[in-house]
Amino acid sequence: MSKIKTLFRWFPLAAASLIIAVFTHYYISLFVPPGSSTTPVVIEFEPGASFNRIAKVLKEKGIIRDINAFVLLARLRGSTKKARAGEYEFNVSMLPVRVLEKMEKGLVIKHPVTIPEGYNLREIADLLEREGLSKKELFIDRVSDKVFLSSMGVSSPSAEGFLFPDTYQFSKGMTEEAMIKSMVSRFMEVFTDKMESRGQEMGMSVKDVVTLASMVEKETGEASERPRIAGVFLNRIKMGIPLQSDPTVIYGIKGFNGNLTKKDLLTETPYNTYRKRGLPEGPIANPGVDSIKAVLYPEEGNYLYFVSKNDGTHHFSRTLLEHNRAVYKYQLKKQDSKSTTETRRR
Repeated sequence: MSKIKTLFRWFPLAAASLIIAVFTHYYISLFVPPGSSTTPVVIEFEPGASFNRIAKVLKEKGIIRDINAFVLLARLRGSTKKARAGEYEFNVSMLPVRVLEKMEKGLVIKHPVTIPEGYNLREIADLLEREGLSKKELFIDRVSDKVFLSSMGVSSPSAEGFLFPDTYQFSKGMTEEAMIKSMVSRFMEVFTDKMESRGQEMGMSVKDVVTLASMVEKETGEASERPRIAGVFLNRIKMGIPLQSDPTVIYGIKGFNGNLTKKDLLTETPYNTYRKRGLPEGPIANPGVDSIKAVLYPEEGNYLYFVSKNDGTHHFSRTLLEHNRAVYKYQLKKQDSKSTTETRRR
């Protein structure tokens, strides 16, 4: 009987000690940072990861002291449903509540990605995959989804031409749809109502303008030439002359090996402007604003031909005879000279 009395006498003290111990543990776990270092610790949470898994990773990386305390706090705050997937930067001096706030707000690491002018959608897909932000084939699939494109107001076989070249802030875990929307939205900002009206005055739809601008973009890297090249193409369209643009032919060749042949020029594709008159089926790249403006405000004149001078610029001609002379001067003459030199070496 005395033992029972002794047990009951000590029970309140033991219970109080346990409560104090638990309270102290949870207090330290939630209100005392694991460390003092502010060195960044980067952690990526995959979409669909359970919150317990998230807490386990945070514990392994030393960001939190106790998994159970962290999960309890998250449930009390409703954070288990608010936390967003992605790549985060934490440090051991952060309190658990700050860690949760960061995940609730989706304050993920942003990666600057620059899409160069003239890149086509496959090159953009390659770039995003190299940056670890997307899977190439998944990006290409989404950028060619007609229902998805229609929801953004793009009436084209793909978003080619509407993925505006610029620098974007993308994050890991961001969907392909979100990245595509960012690029298309930027295009919509740049391509103003005034530009659309100007295109209509010229008898061109937005798609027509972008298609021709993409051709101008691929034909020259010299900004000052773009209005003149646009003028050449527009003159040929008016006269019913095939545009005969090599970049369009190349775009229509699957697995192009870098060597454009006579057979390629004779092969029928929706993009072979040697075989069909007028514009190709759609844009062949994503043009910058200068190429778009060049199409809308082309240089007036009667040039119908141009040929590369092999220095980044072109020679422009009004007649076929003049053009053939320029081709010989800048292309064939050099080939003949090279052939003669090689023959002498032999």
